Amino acid sequence: MARYRESACRLCRRERMKLFLKGDRCYTDKCAVERRAYAPGQHVQRRTKTSEYGTQLREKQRARRMYGLLERQFRKNFFIADKQKGITGDNLLLLLERRLDNMVYKMGFSRSRDQARQLIRHNHILVNDKRVNIPSYIIKPCDAISVQEKSRKKQIIVEALESIDRRGIPEWLMLDKEKMIGKVMALPTRDQLVTPLQEHLIVEFYSK
Repeated sequence: MARYRESACRLCRRERMKLFLKGDRCYTDKCAVERRAYAPGQHVQRRTKTSEYGTQLREKQRARRMYGLLERQFRKNFFIADKQKGITGDNLLLLLERRLDNMVYKMGFSRSRDQARQLIRHNHILVNDKRVNIPSYIIKPCDAISVQEKSRKKQIIVEALESIDRRGIPEWLMLDKEKMIGKVMALPTRDQLVTPLQEHLIVEFYSK
C-alpha cells in the first residue's frame, strides 16, 4: 500500500499548523512549527496572494495530511459522505473520526495515527474482542476497542497511555487505562469535534 515516507514535520510546516504527526515531539520546543513557523522551500517567505481555489485546496490538503490519507482514499470518503443524509462536511469529518486508526490514537493507545496504523496492521488491536487489522475500519457506537492481552506490555503502548493526560480524551469516548480498553459511548456532534478544519472549504473544492 502506498504511503507518505518523507519528513512528517515538513507537512506541518507546509500547513503552518501542528498536525501532531510526531506524537510527544509536537508538544516540545523541538516542534518544527515552533522553531520555523514558515513553509519549507526557498521562496516561501515571499508575500503571495492566495486565490479562492488555493484556499480550498490548502484546507483539503490539511485535512488529508492530518488523518494520514492519500488523495484517492480521502476522495472516496468525501463521496461516501456526500451520499449520506445531513451536511456533507459534518458527515466527512465524522467518517474520518470513526476510522479505527484515529480511534486508537484518540483513546491513547498510540502517540500518533501512523503509530496506530502500525499497531493495527501488526494485530495488536481488538474490536469487540475480535482482531481487526484494517486501519480504515469504521467504528460504530458502543464498539469496544482494546489491546490484545499479549501486547499490553509493549513499551510503545505503555508510554502512549502514560502521556494521554497531556492530550486528553474526547467526551464521547471512554478509556480504562488499567485494562487497556476503550469504548465509543456515542457518535460525536460537530461541536464535540475540536478538529481545526473548515470543512465547508473541502466541500466547495470537490463540488467544482
